[in-house]
Amino acid sequence: MAETPDGIPEADEEPPDFGAWDSPDELLREGPTKERMLDVVVQLREPTKVATIAERADCDTETARDYLEWFTEMGMVREQPGRPVRYERNDSYLRWRRVEQIRQQFSEAEIVDRLKDTLDAAAAYRQRFDAETPAAVSIVEASQDESVEAIWEALADWQTLEQRAAVLDAARRDELSGDRSPKIDV
Repeated sequence: MAETPDGIPEADEEPPDFGAWDSPDELLREGPTKERMLDVVVQLREPTKVATIAERADCDTETARDYLEWFTEMGMVREQPGRPVRYERNDSYLRWRRVEQIRQQFSEAEIVDRLKDTLDAAAAYRQRFDAETPAAVSIVEASQDESVEAIWEALADWQTLEQRAAVLDAARRDELSGDRSPKIDV
């Protein structure tokens, strides 16, 4: 019989006690406060109290307040005045960051190619559903030929394509910062 390679348990050995391992939540809590705060801020969907943000980031409210002030100065979040003060994610900042990442990652020609592919895929959904936008599709009517789940997934994919096209087009046009060379028309 062949020997078991190093690191592989023998058949008669006990399996590891997975319950003794740290949970993913515990591992995340051990990360730097800045990273935990950033994770929480990016996930904000509505104006949220400092105490709630601090709880989610597993830090005290004063630390959260300091980071939120910094994130506000950077434009990542918006402060909603009142009592208590609330903060919300600034989606335009995240969009700007995504546009800048695309510009750094791809050449002008690559951006145009990706935009064309994305627009073609979105056009296929327009034709498939005979509608201009995913919101214009009646799931009830469309589900007569396909399952509701398949329609829902297709509409979500289409919506993602529309959002991707908008970001790629912004990167192509230098809509948000404007520091590139001549443009290529699509």
